[in-house]
Amino acid sequence: MPPPAPQPNVRVVTLTIDGKDFSARADETVIELCRENKIPIPSLCYMDGLSIWGACRLCLVEVVGQGRLVAACSTRVAEGMNILTNTERLQRYRRTIVELLFAERNHVCSVCVSNGHCELQWLAQKCGVDHVRVPYRQVRNEVDSSHEMFRLDHNRCILCTRCVRVCDEIEGAHTWDVMGRGSDCRVITDLARPWGESETCTGCGKCVQVCPTGALVKQGTSAGEMVKDQHFLPILARRRHAQ
Repeated sequence: MPPPAPQPNVRVVTLTIDGKDFSARADETVIELCRENKIPIPSLCYMDGLSIWGACRLCLVEVVGQGRLVAACSTRVAEGMNILTNTERLQRYRRTIVELLFAERNHVCSVCVSNGHCELQWLAQKCGVDHVRVPYRQVRNEVDSSHEMFRLDHNRCILCTRCVRVCDEIEGAHTWDVMGRGSDCRVITDLARPWGESETCTGCGKCVQVCPTGALVKQGTSAGEMVKDQHFLPILARRRHAQ
């Protein structure tokens, strides 16, 4: 494997996060800088090594002097920035988003194969979500068990599109896509054909491993047994930063 191409000279900026001073490359995003320095920024759609989607809105932070919240995953650092990552306003906002995610689909953790290994469940605990204050949609979504190795449960999908992006950008199979609008939006394979009939799926399982919930799982797993194996993620990150 040839060595990575040398990085061009990038300007270094200084900024403040939660009252502490940091320096960073001007081409870094806020979430990259925070995670490098162990500053927790919640997110469900962001994954280092994949393109930015910016859909979950859980990584929003406050920038002093700006009235609106900004997405840490898609906002580049700038000289003199003063960023707040865990204000009372942000805590309320994040809790509301998590509640809406639970209300939109049917997330019953006690019977989910990803129970105890789910990023949405972990975020709910971190945000103090012990009940949902909005009405549930109570829509029964289908489960696609046509694939011999994997299963898709639309009831647990949060539309993070990690599966779409890893299949497109890393595996190169382009099997996954998104269909519909608004609350009727859902992920599909091969123009809405059953997953088991897909002519493009390679069976690599990357989509299953990057899924943050129990929407994409291995066949034959029961409650609490689905542990995601994400050993390949550092490889994705290095590949992205080398580009």
